[in-house]
Amino acid sequence: MRFLFKDITIGKYTIPLPAMLWFLLAMVAATLEMSRGLDDINNFLIYKNVFWHTIHEQNLFIPYPAEHFDTNHYGPVFSLLIAPFALLPTLIGCFLWCLANAWVLFYAIGHLPLTARQKNIVLLIGMIEMMTAIHSVQFNPMLTGWILLSFVYTEKKQDIWATLFIVLGFYIKIYGIVGIAFFFFSKDKLPFVMSFIGWLLVFFCLPMLISSPAHIVQSYQDWFHSLIAKNATNVVLTETNGMQDISMMGMIRRIFHIPNLPNYYFTVPAGLLYLLPFLRIQQFKHSYFKLSYLALALIGVVIFSSSAESPTYVIAVTGVAIWYATQKDRLSPFAIGLLVLTFILTILSPTDLMPRFLREHYIVKYSLKAFPCFITWCVLIFQLLRKDYSNQTIHE
Repeated sequence: MRFLFKDITIGKYTIPLPAMLWFLLAMVAATLEMSRGLDDINNFLIYKNVFWHTIHEQNLFIPYPAEHFDTNHYGPVFSLLIAPFALLPTLIGCFLWCLANAWVLFYAIGHLPLTARQKNIVLLIGMIEMMTAIHSVQFNPMLTGWILLSFVYTEKKQDIWATLFIVLGFYIKIYGIVGIAFFFFSKDKLPFVMSFIGWLLVFFCLPMLISSPAHIVQSYQDWFHSLIAKNATNVVLTETNGMQDISMMGMIRRIFHIPNLPNYYFTVPAGLLYLLPFLRIQQFKHSYFKLSYLALALIGVVIFSSSAESPTYVIAVTGVAIWYATQKDRLSPFAIGLLVLTFILTILSPTDLMPRFLREHYIVKYSLKAFPCFITWCVLIFQLLRKDYSNQTIHE
C-alpha cells in the first residue's frame, strides 16, 4: 500500500497521489450525477432556489414542486453562501459547488497539526465518504472543513477566525455548533466569547443585505419549526425512510423495534461523557489530546443525531480517520480491525461494492452504518479519560 503515498510528477509540478485521487473522485462523482439529469442533482436545485426565494421574500422551507422535490432545511445565511453558484447556469454552478466542497475539506485537512503522512492517511480514509457526499451534491464536506478550521484557528490563537466558522456552520446547519467545545482549548477565552457573540449578530443580520429584515426574522422562525418537523419525520420507522435516522438511536429503535424510544436516553449520557475529558486540564497542552477530542466531536455530532443520513457521514468518517492517523499502534489487530469494519459497514455500504441484499436488508434496515463509528467514539472516550498523551508527540 506504500504506492498510495507516492507523489506524481506532471511536467514541473509534483502532486501527492492522495490529493490527485481526492479531486479526481470529486469530479467523477459530480459529473456522474449531472449526467443522469436534473433529478439527480435535486439538492443543488433546492440550494440554488434558497437564494432566489430569499431575494423574492418567499418562504424558504415549504415545498416548491414545480422547482424541485423535497424541501430546504438550511438557515437563511445559506442564501449568501450559495449565491455565487446560484447565479451561474445550473450544471456549471453544480459542478463548481461540488468542487468547492471537496476543496474546503481538503484545505482544512491540510492545515491540521499532523505530519504529511498522517494527513495523507486522513485523505485516503475519507475520500470515498467524501465522494458519497458529492454524489448527493451535499454541503456536508464543506461543513466538515469548517469544523476542522474552527479547531485549527483555535490552535493558532486566531479566535476571531475560529468563531467565524463555528457561527457560520451553526447558522446554516446546526451541526456546526460542535466547534464551541474548542473554547476550552482557547488560550484567550474572553476574545473567543466576544468574537463568537459578534459573529452571531453579524451573520443573523447578513442575509438582510439581499432581503428585508422582516422576511429574514420570519425565516429564522420558519427554520426552527421545519427542523422540529424534520426530526419527527426522521424517526418514523418505514422502509422509505430507511436512509434517515442513521444514528445510535435509530439503530436501537430499529433492531429492537422501539419506535418511540426518546433521543435523550442517548444524548444526555453522551453529553455528560463529552464534558468529562475537560476535567483533565493538564492534558490540554498535548496536541494529540486535542486532536482526539476533535475526532470525538466529529463522530458524536453525527451518530447522536436523528437527522443523520448517509452523506452526513463524511463528518464522522473524518473523525474516525483522524483517530486512526494519530494512533501509535496503527498496525495493531484492533486498530486495523476497527478500520476494516468502518470500511465495510460505514464507507462502502452505500456503494455498489456492497451487495444490494446486505445493504437493504441489514445495513440500511438497522442503521448499521453508525455502528463502527460508535465503537470508535467509545474508544476515544476511554482514551481521553485514561490515556497520558505526554508520551506522544506530533512528529511521530
